[in-house]
Amino acid sequence: MSERANAVKCPMCFKHFSSPLIFSHVQHCNGTKSNETSSGHATEKTSAPNLLKRSSPWSQFPNSRKLGKKEEAETSSKNAGVGCHGPNTLNVSTTSKLQTTGFPRPLAEMARPATLEEFVGQVKVVGRETSLFQLINNNITPSMIFWGPPGCGKTTLANIIACKARASPNKNPVRFVKLSATNTGKADVQAVIRVAANEKKMFQRRTILFIDEIHRFNKLQQDTFLPHVENGTIVLLGATTENPSFSLNSALLSRCRVVVLNKLSPSDVESLLTRAVKMLLPNADVISHKLTTDEIDTGSNKEIVIRRSALQLLANVCDGDARTALNGLQIAVESLKSSDGKQVIDDALINKSLERSHVLYDRSGDQHYEVISALHKSIRGGDDNAALYWLTRMIVGGEDPKFIARRLIRIASEDVGLADSNALNLAVSTYHAVIYVGLPECDASLAQCVVYLSRAPKSIEAYLALEKAKSCIKDCKGAIPSVPLHLRNASTKLMKDLGYGAGYKYEYDPDQTYLPAELKGVNFFVTG
Repeated sequence: MSERANAVKCPMCFKHFSSPLIFSHVQHCNGTKSNETSSGHATEKTSAPNLLKRSSPWSQFPNSRKLGKKEEAETSSKNAGVGCHGPNTLNVSTTSKLQTTGFPRPLAEMARPATLEEFVGQVKVVGRETSLFQLINNNITPSMIFWGPPGCGKTTLANIIACKARASPNKNPVRFVKLSATNTGKADVQAVIRVAANEKKMFQRRTILFIDEIHRFNKLQQDTFLPHVENGTIVLLGATTENPSFSLNSALLSRCRVVVLNKLSPSDVESLLTRAVKMLLPNADVISHKLTTDEIDTGSNKEIVIRRSALQLLANVCDGDARTALNGLQIAVESLKSSDGKQVIDDALINKSLERSHVLYDRSGDQHYEVISALHKSIRGGDDNAALYWLTRMIVGGEDPKFIARRLIRIASEDVGLADSNALNLAVSTYHAVIYVGLPECDASLAQCVVYLSRAPKSIEAYLALEKAKSCIKDCKGAIPSVPLHLRNASTKLMKDLGYGAGYKYEYDPDQTYLPAELKGVNFFVTG
């Protein structure tokens, strides 16, 4: 084989070089120091081994070296256009074939929108009048953190940004790299950043790095992004279900725009389901839920018919999670058995496909704190009906009942307080009942305590006095006052000789003082 056949073409001057020397030449073409001769070929004195050690950023050049597994995955993702797939029609001709082979990919992935026009919901964030819509359409992408519940469109929005950037490669050309914090470490991120730095230097190509579940990176790992986001080496897109204020570094947050996404409304989810049926299920038809079986047989020429009420039911039970809704539809379609007649997806089949209603509750996330706060405030406000609802949300969501019982003890002292001294006794008894009985039977004890505390009279006198006492100690100027000698216990002869306990009167005496002299006249129970 000829020498030219084994050579690699420079992407800038289009001359050919041997594989070990192409790196030095590319640096020369980019204006860096090189040992290249006037003939256009690098000399044999070039230190090829040293260049090969740094060869990972040049993996885009063919024949330069064999790619590693991670680089092959990155290159294939880049060439395939990560996240740029749009809805496509299933390549099936009959219902029986669909039921036999199943879906080639999860329906939630196949139905993922590829443009902002197809994006459903989040009008306040990416509506046509928003600044983010204009930025994405103009191929301008700032570093952003997408925060929202599961299935609200965080990953979809990142993929749309990637698709938009790839659609106009001549205008602000970009690379899009997608990683997940669940299976990615600091070394992987640093490798992507090294490639991004060379891409920017050599080809003026930006790199958009999307990190899914970014909150799973610890604070030290998050620090890796800081200098590279600030100097523009990468544009960081992160997706998280956790509150960024607690899960992300404040320094990283200051460099990124936080985009808050809300869970989808039932109407939004229903429109997504309808769109998925029309575009991805060629043998299915959505019909009115009021039609009888005979009317379905004569009114639709499709082999699968889906009642509108079934889609509405699915949209309601998924709790704003589009992924859950689409997966539920997929399960319903795949559960149909082959037969000669029409197959109907109705409410009964949806209920059968889903084991239970989808309850969004994370025992270690935002829902854990938000729902307990709602319970506390409902009890404080005396709304026993709302308090019982929030209690049930936590129990159904799998919250630790001991955690709820501990909070009820706090509420009994903080909010009911001196107005009903029995409230604390009941709250403590409820905690012991939870330990003795456990779930599911302890739910009645928790409900009893919640309703009692809600209906009990409220007094925060002791709580407010405690807060004033804390402030008095915290804001004390100078030395903390000493305990007066007459209040000290004279447990030894030396202490008694020093005056400990001198003048203390065991019986009540209105003239006897109990506060340090520096706090004379201070009353924590006086309001105002």
